[in-house]
Amino acid sequence: MDFARPRIWRDAALAFAVALLLSAVWAIRDWAALSALHLPDTDDVVRLQQIRDWLGGQAFGDLAQHRLGLGGVEMHWSRLADLAPAAIIALLTPLTGAHGAELAAVTVWPGLLFVATLVLTGSIARALGVSAPVAIVIGALAYPANTLFLPGRIDHHGLQMVLLLLLVRALLRRGSWLKGVVAGVASAASLIIGMETAPLLAAGGAVLTIRWIAARPGEAARMAGYGLGLSAALAAAALLLRTSGWDYPACDGFAAPAWRAAQIGALAPLALAAVSSFLTVLRVRLAVAGLLCTAVVVAALALSPACLRPYGGVDPVLARIWLANVSEAQPLSAAPLAHAIGYAGLLLAGLGATLWMARRSGKVEWLIPGGFQLMSLLIALVQLRGAYAGAILAAPALAGLIAGARERGTPALAAAWIASAGLVYPIAGAALAPESEAETTAGCDARSVLSTLARLPNGTVAMPMDAGAYALAATPHSVLAAPYHRNTAGNRALYRLLLSGPEAASGQAARLGLDYLVDCKGAYAELGTLPPGSLLAALRGGKAPPWLRPLPGGSDSARIYTITR
Repeated sequence: MDFARPRIWRDAALAFAVALLLSAVWAIRDWAALSALHLPDTDDVVRLQQIRDWLGGQAFGDLAQHRLGLGGVEMHWSRLADLAPAAIIALLTPLTGAHGAELAAVTVWPGLLFVATLVLTGSIARALGVSAPVAIVIGALAYPANTLFLPGRIDHHGLQMVLLLLLVRALLRRGSWLKGVVAGVASAASLIIGMETAPLLAAGGAVLTIRWIAARPGEAARMAGYGLGLSAALAAAALLLRTSGWDYPACDGFAAPAWRAAQIGALAPLALAAVSSFLTVLRVRLAVAGLLCTAVVVAALALSPACLRPYGGVDPVLARIWLANVSEAQPLSAAPLAHAIGYAGLLLAGLGATLWMARRSGKVEWLIPGGFQLMSLLIALVQLRGAYAGAILAAPALAGLIAGARERGTPALAAAWIASAGLVYPIAGAALAPESEAETTAGCDARSVLSTLARLPNGTVAMPMDAGAYALAATPHSVLAAPYHRNTAGNRALYRLLLSGPEAASGQAARLGLDYLVDCKGAYAELGTLPPGSLLAALRGGKAPPWLRPLPGGSDSARIYTITR
């Protein structure tokens, strides 16, 4: 991974130019929302609020959202992803004021991650012997991965993408101790940030193990560096990034259960590196690797059984009526056809191109990104969000496909570029399977509604989950529900309130200490046909009970009620 050569710097300049151009276009397109810090996703806006809480005096290790749910919720995130945007805000606030500093942070940080992603994509392409500039352009258009770098996307997924590409790059070419350390630290950092990438990181560990079994030069050193980097980074994080939810009994974030499992997992590469020089027969190395890895997995799960079901604590009712309707959490087979084509199109094209390049070039190394793409596809079969990694990792092979198409004339070259342009797939999906016009919850998170709420005396608000996340950042109120699986009590309470009869709901509202209720056109579609005697059915029928007083000036799309006691 030599970044000193002139061509690498030319690739970096191209990556910077492409990222700057696209980021500017996206920022101009979304400026009305962006300038008001109305960020693209609920996780982005809650991440911003988490940073505000820290800079405002909340303890570094306290990652609870104290205004969420029934008395606060321990978030399953880590402070690592907060550091860069928080530093930008802290440095710029004296110069631009808080709003200007936050606007700069949510615009600049995703752009920098986009540059890093494209640089690494080009580096992977060069290591595989294909055009880095072409791969950079393809990577910039790689939907849905490029949506992680839109202005405002300050949540951790973009950073995890950079770390994943760093891992892939460290696995290519001849092994070395330094490459192993890079792979180990990148893997540890990604786990510390969030558990979503664990299957992909496991794929990286499998690649390292296969390379160690093959006993190629430098592989023992790479394995030793990997184990050391992984173990040391996890140990340092346990000291420096331990959160208030360290003992939370779930394997859904950087807490004791996940840390124990990962630290035990780090023993396997260290042990394999230690015995490498004593094992010279391929079959023996294979047997030792298999036995050792199996023992480590069994030990890790025995000490951290929660990691068998990382999200097993999700309430079954919430899993059915909420989580199953989160678009990115849907399996590929259950997603609307337009979404399935948009998310998986480039992933499948890239996987096919990778296999073609492996056969055409005879380079076994193509199977390394291919393995990650295959894992990405397997994840996408369970949750659509798995397609992100596969989309960006498609770029090197598609660059090779384009090079091969040049030899076959203009029609083949045009077809190769069309197949490689990730933005084509969502357009094709929408054309082939147009979605019927549906009601949305846009009225809930519209800036006008949040502005109205912000002017009301501080209280606790019951409102649709996604809107609740935006209200945390845009208002001083406490919020009953938001789209986070650890907020089981608050989210269940919201649905119970809405599905109860008006009189029963009045008692629940009093016990919950609610002050306001917000209803929006299109919200709660996941509930299906409403029970005729429910509070929500009464509100939709224009028959609010006496204890709910509508605020004047409400629109057809959203209504704010004051709860009287």
